[in-house]
Amino acid sequence: MPPKVPHYAVLGQPVAHSLSPQIHAEFGKQCGIAVIYLRLDTSELGFANTLARFAKAGGVGANITAPHKTEAAQLCQSLGYRAQQAGTANTLIWRNGAWHGANTDGSGLLRDIRERHGLSLENRRVLLIGAGGAAQGVAPALLETGIAQMVIANRSLPRATALLERLGAPDKLHACTLEALPDMGSFDLILQATSAGHHDQPLPLPAAILGQDSLCIDLNYGRAALPFTAWARSQRCERVADGLGMLVEQAADAFELWHGIRPDTAPVYNKLRISARL
Repeated sequence: MPPKVPHYAVLGQPVAHSLSPQIHAEFGKQCGIAVIYLRLDTSELGFANTLARFAKAGGVGANITAPHKTEAAQLCQSLGYRAQQAGTANTLIWRNGAWHGANTDGSGLLRDIRERHGLSLENRRVLLIGAGGAAQGVAPALLETGIAQMVIANRSLPRATALLERLGAPDKLHACTLEALPDMGSFDLILQATSAGHHDQPLPLPAAILGQDSLCIDLNYGRAALPFTAWARSQRCERVADGLGMLVEQAADAFELWHGIRPDTAPVYNKLRISARL
């Protein structure tokens, strides 16, 4: 029997749109590492069975996207610090016959905010819209930056409250519904972390949340980010971005975990922005 070839993949539902294979191929070229990276849709077999088949075929590293990040964490033998905090894993490493999980979403977002947008979060007010897997993945990292306050706004208040309680920093956190946002004041950083854009569902957001120099980022990229970014621009917000920067940065963190070297993200980000017309 021929030896199994180590390979990597992104698992989710759907994944046909994912730029991860292209990103990791570019990182591999840059670092002189041959990378086999696949898209694996979990809709037929389910997440756990797809992951098990992937490992059996020689899979040694996986990126996990919606809606499986919580289940991925539960299937891991061990979790890194950020993944433990978030309760979600977006990066898996096969080691000693088991999966070990990490979460690079938060670190990727922070690097994008700091290096690409030039914003220090110390003593800033942050609005996190959504309380699902994407929000859970970035919230712990945001809390570590010295922010003054983070408001978690969600359609369902119990879910926002559950995330607040999980994070365990009541002096810096507040949970509310989207309807309560007009009374919350303005924010330095506004993060759209729901999947509403994937379903063309508009979010009822008031202009009052925008300050004079607010930075608005949708954690999605491509078409899914358009409703929020279009709203922000319609309110004359000058600092608006989608999640492509975060995607590339979290991928670089995953690449480093797998291969021991962190690639230069700038040329890959620029190439994707042009070629994918994002």
